[in-house]
Amino acid sequence: MTGVFSLLPEGQLGLLQSPLSGAEPYGDTEDLPRYLAVGGYAPLPAPDRLLDWIADAGLRGRGGAGFPAAVKLRAVRDAPGRPVVVANGEEGEPGSVKDRWLLRHRPHLILDGLRLAAAMTGAERGFVYLSDAPSERAVRRALAERRTGLRVDVVRTEPAYVAGEETAVVRRIDGGPALPTPKPPRPFEKGIGGAPTLVANVETLARLAVLHACPDVAGAVAGAHLVTVSGGAGTAAALVEVPAGTHLKLPADLCGHGTADAVLLGGLFGGLYGSRWADLPLDHDRMTAAGGALGCGALHFLHPGDCPVAVAAEATAYLAAQSARQCGVCVSGTEALAGALTAVGRGETDDDTRDRLRRWSGQLPGRGACGLLDAAARIVATLLAHFPDRIDAHRRATCPACEAERSDDGGRFRVPVP
Repeated sequence: MTGVFSLLPEGQLGLLQSPLSGAEPYGDTEDLPRYLAVGGYAPLPAPDRLLDWIADAGLRGRGGAGFPAAVKLRAVRDAPGRPVVVANGEEGEPGSVKDRWLLRHRPHLILDGLRLAAAMTGAERGFVYLSDAPSERAVRRALAERRTGLRVDVVRTEPAYVAGEETAVVRRIDGGPALPTPKPPRPFEKGIGGAPTLVANVETLARLAVLHACPDVAGAVAGAHLVTVSGGAGTAAALVEVPAGTHLKLPADLCGHGTADAVLLGGLFGGLYGSRWADLPLDHDRMTAAGGALGCGALHFLHPGDCPVAVAAEATAYLAAQSARQCGVCVSGTEALAGALTAVGRGETDDDTRDRLRRWSGQLPGRGACGLLDAAARIVATLLAHFPDRIDAHRRATCPACEAERSDDGGRFRVPVP
């Protein structure tokens, strides 16, 4: 990795450079004395007061959907039964490293956030759900150093794109496979052991802890995002914390992608975006309005030697391979999209290829039990929207990028954890 950076203006406290993390980013795992010394595990405020702070700050979940955190917390608190809280650290997106970085280096920050979530919902039991062995070791070490009054268990699962989906999390913790289930009910209604359950991304919980410690800059903390930046042969990836509304140009320039032709947004969920990518703001609502999606905040840049058809083909092939294979429409739909794009890359298109891709990408979203099928359809829809001539162009000339050997394991998008 190039490194871990914070671009927050001086005085606006973030996860990486703040009183909760010291003057410099962590290069190792924080221990309890270090966390306590900078204000960790501060006394609990009144739960309603903390909920109001979160709502006023506008904190949104960092798992991908960007749902308002206060609304989700209140829904779990108000549901009948004794709630359960879960720190979800299963980072299914191959191009994202933020959750594993936090688990490995800031486990007390996450456990502090889990403690706060339990206080706001009335939960007496919590879980940390993950698939990464170094993350598990860091969390167990932190739990051995301090018990917060909340019973916390660690549940390890096998890594998979769908394993972090909230119903898959509940199913796995309840002893089943880490596969999504039909909705409703959603976990806030009926989750682990039938209890109302908060499944919160670990970055969301980390920001809860920072908000608690630093209420005077709550808006800055709630609006900032941890972004994984990758792409380009020979260009190292980086984890960057950026202020709310930052245009993509800033982290791109910092990480050596200022001359990129396009970007794959939000991991594999946000789709492709073409030449005007530099002006996109890192904000859920404004990015959605521009036709993209922020998702988990992972950005994969395409440089002049990269072909968007090849990138889309590899992404959809990976999603097809990662399908839970529980929904027939997901299995057939992702395989059809991936197969068609692979054929395009081989120059095997016909007059109807573009129309078929457009029709499928419009008909498939919303028909699966989770967001995997939606992600595949969005990749194809945005390929057609931002690169409308590329399908036909592959009929007229050989494309070296598409001819290059590739697999369905997401290797193009994977980056190491710093």
